[in-house]
Amino acid sequence: MLTLASKLKRDDGVRGPRASNPASDSTRRVSVRDKLLVKEVAELEANLPCTCKVNFPDPNKLHYFQLTVIPDEGYYQGGKFQFEIEVPDAYNMVPPKVKCLTRIWHPNITETGEICLSLLREHSIDGTGWAPTRTLKDVVWGLNSLFTDLLNFDDPLNIEAAEHHLRDKLSCLSRNNRTVPVQTHLCKRAHPVSHCIYLSLCLLQ
Repeated sequence: MLTLASKLKRDDGVRGPRASNPASDSTRRVSVRDKLLVKEVAELEANLPCTCKVNFPDPNKLHYFQLTVIPDEGYYQGGKFQFEIEVPDAYNMVPPKVKCLTRIWHPNITETGEICLSLLREHSIDGTGWAPTRTLKDVVWGLNSLFTDLLNFDDPLNIEAAEHHLRDKLSCLSRNNRTVPVQTHLCKRAHPVSHCIYLSLCLLQ
């Protein structure tokens, strides 16, 4: 993180006063984004939920990172779910682009990774969509909450998953008989065998 912050500070000193040049607008926008991200990433890491981990493949590219969510309660308890987060050049005027990399049977996440989360909507008539006042911390906390209090069967993106759950909860959770290892281990320590099986079957490979 410090590497990028130092680079931005150095580049500002080298450029000095900026002349008006429409062709450089895109470059300036990226610079604004990166400066915002230095601050926001520091804030995110200081306020990361205990069920989340972030990974920056390249510490000089804060606009791309991966989030891992390991829920500690609810239907998806102990599962390991990965998200890809890419921050566009026009940030913070537009929201980050987020995709779920883990296949999951979830009412608000499609099997191809699209996500229904109000704060990720660029335009929202109810005022709950993206706003420049939102930050990466809001995005990560929102994604984490999709497995707990924001899990919504009444306004689903994956209608089939929501209807399946309402029709037959046990069958819905049993859609796939494969589970991630970490979840199996957690269940063995914390739950009776029958409850472990019930929870583990909610996950997809």
